[in-house]
Amino acid sequence: MKLGFIGLGVMGRPMALNLMKHGHEMGVYARRAEAVAPLVAAGAVRYATPAELAPNAEITFTMVTNSRDVEEVVLGEQGVIHGAREGSVLVDMETISPAVARAVAAALEAKGIAMLDAPVSGGPMGAAQATLSIMAGGKAEVFERVKPLLACMGKTILHMGASGAGQITKACNQLALLVNAQGTAEAMTLAHACGLDPARVREVLLGGVAASRVLELFGERMVTRDFSAGIEARLYHKDLHIALGLAHEAGLAHEAGLAVPAAALTMQSVNALIGRGEGGSDLSALIKVVEGMRMRNAE
Repeated sequence: MKLGFIGLGVMGRPMALNLMKHGHEMGVYARRAEAVAPLVAAGAVRYATPAELAPNAEITFTMVTNSRDVEEVVLGEQGVIHGAREGSVLVDMETISPAVARAVAAALEAKGIAMLDAPVSGGPMGAAQATLSIMAGGKAEVFERVKPLLACMGKTILHMGASGAGQITKACNQLALLVNAQGTAEAMTLAHACGLDPARVREVLLGGVAASRVLELFGERMVTRDFSAGIEARLYHKDLHIALGLAHEAGLAHEAGLAVPAAALTMQSVNALIGRGEGGSDLSALIKVVEGMRMRNAE
């Protein structure tokens, strides 16, 4: 198929390359020339704007940073909406507000363009190995049309419901991930404070009910003190903000508060991490915030 891909960062670049490995023609757009270079070297065609890319693609994927970026590359002056053909599909794959996803889908539908919100989980490793979990919102028939392409990038691929459902699912995923990361940071800090080797404690925990992918991946970085960014912590701040907003909206809709206290506490730690100037560090740097709290209490 003739495809397009917009957003070629740490996640988008390997995802686009995996689509190309399955023989699909690829047009690409990114703001930075160096981001486009590996795709062009592999045979992709570079376009100057999303609007110029869109008419040359049956299906266009976006993997940018946040809600504002999606609105710009899709609905902006040089956005996809101004070039995409009727009957084409936009598949939006980063994490954004469900409300923005629904609004963008409505604007595209008015032009005869379908959309899926299909955020992913699995990080840069999952993107490189094509093992991402992909959760999609939108019309079932559009999902079935796009599913073979999603299978080029991921292993767990589920249709979650109408427009916005993919983003709601991703918000739930990020809430669970971040609270788990906070717990892992606290457990490793407690182990060290009690005179144990956190690495050995983690090894035991991985063999029991406390085992998780968060403990496996982020826990290892915590005990080895490797805080080089896989995905920068500042992006998780955005994700948790979305989850907290959804909880507030759900509470209003049911005329009763929806409490997510662990999420609120974890947001304080993420805020503190960014306040330390480490928004560009890996999420595993949360352990520094927990350790810092311990040291202040000791004083």
